[in-house]
Amino acid sequence: MDDDSRYEAVRSRDERFDGVFFTAVLTTGIYCRPSCPATTPKRQNVRFHPSAAAAQAAGFRACRRCRPDTVPGSAEWNARADAVARAMRLIADGVVDREGVAGLARRLGYSARQVQRQLTEELGAGPVALARAQRAHTARVLLQTTGLPVTEVAFAAGFSSVRQFNDTVRTVYANTPGELRAAVRRGPAATGGPVAGIPLRLAHRGEYDAAHVFGFLERRAVTGVEEMSGVPGRRTYRRSLALPHGTGVVEVDEAPGRPGAHWLECRLRLSDQRDLTAAVQRVRRLFDLDADPWAVAERLGADPLLGPLVAARPGLRSPGVADPEELAVRAVLGQQVTVGAARALAGTLVAAYGKPLPAPDGGLTHVFPEADALAGAPLAELGMPESRRTALRTLCAALADGTVVLDPGADRAEAERSLLALRGIGPWTAGYIRMRALGDPDVFLPGDAGVRHGLRLLGADAAAADAWRPWRSYALHHLWNATAPENEENA
Repeated sequence: MDDDSRYEAVRSRDERFDGVFFTAVLTTGIYCRPSCPATTPKRQNVRFHPSAAAAQAAGFRACRRCRPDTVPGSAEWNARADAVARAMRLIADGVVDREGVAGLARRLGYSARQVQRQLTEELGAGPVALARAQRAHTARVLLQTTGLPVTEVAFAAGFSSVRQFNDTVRTVYANTPGELRAAVRRGPAATGGPVAGIPLRLAHRGEYDAAHVFGFLERRAVTGVEEMSGVPGRRTYRRSLALPHGTGVVEVDEAPGRPGAHWLECRLRLSDQRDLTAAVQRVRRLFDLDADPWAVAERLGADPLLGPLVAARPGLRSPGVADPEELAVRAVLGQQVTVGAARALAGTLVAAYGKPLPAPDGGLTHVFPEADALAGAPLAELGMPESRRTALRTLCAALADGTVVLDPGADRAEAERSLLALRGIGPWTAGYIRMRALGDPDVFLPGDAGVRHGLRLLGADAAAADAWRPWRSYALHHLWNATAPENEENA
């Protein structure tokens, strides 16, 4: 897009571009999302920035009306596989806060200077500025949803000093931390009843097929680490989280907070508040909240074979994971068995090797076993053939020693090659891990029984999938839904 096209998107308040670019207004000194409902500024008073961090670095503060810091992340970072996209996924997970720019560069396999140059060229801001913008958003959430002392909020949000925290909040929001907190106490948010945990609204673009995502997760909910309550349309999904500084419990509601709302209601309970950024991003990946449903529908809906399925399920998403290594283990457990059988095996594994939560939370009692705990385990409880137990131990050893890397910044092609090099890991397992654990939107599984059945119903063969690039992962879910959810052959 050129700037004139961006301005037309702003004039039409086109929400498709929220998170893709940000609008800065010279006369007010604020920056907004393209769909901001405020009066459209004159063209000569508008500048465009590729990231919130770039707008902040240019001296603009966030609009209090449209809250540009709360928009979904750019879907581009999920679709792309280059170094910039991998860096953005790692920054979103809080790697810069935990490991610094040197840690980010090491994970990417580049020098810190190269990472700085590439991010600045494309996003107008380097890794420190991008992480700073994210920390400011985290701080606002903590200030406005918890009673934590301001000093604790500063360090929980990832700031290295209270002074840096105060300066950043004033720059980004034109308010002191105390003023941000006081504003919420005076407003509507202060009138609600008590809420357990940190209440959040997880934004998404366009329509969202919550029934599909919650049904998909319900069929796979593993006893001890996941549970689903309620009835379709009003379900609540809960699960435990293993996080960098501790553990957490998240619960997400299927029903939107109000008609037409473009968010999911979520509550987080964390043993260490420093994990808020990582927890939010992992939940966003699990629910595929940064997807671009318009781009997916444009490509898949135009296909004569797949189009009717797309029209019948607007806003369909491709669920990811909260823990990539957990998904890899569950994919091996699901080889050549039904979804129900894989779920039972995973529950047995959790009971035998999972790490207990500090205190049970409803039906949640453990976090999923870590790879190094399973690498040398006998796994006799599983009752699986020795060949599959060996494959599971081999995978866990590779995850534990870094032979296979599945973190948010992993090179997807390299990860798949590393998986296929392991004995007992075939194309279906590696592809399924790539799709869900690494969030790749363009994976096709021609060997999957449900996919073959779906293709037969359409009168097509696997070659038809070439026309569905780069959104073949979404096509898979349409094919599974066309046959019946129980035909999904994955864990």
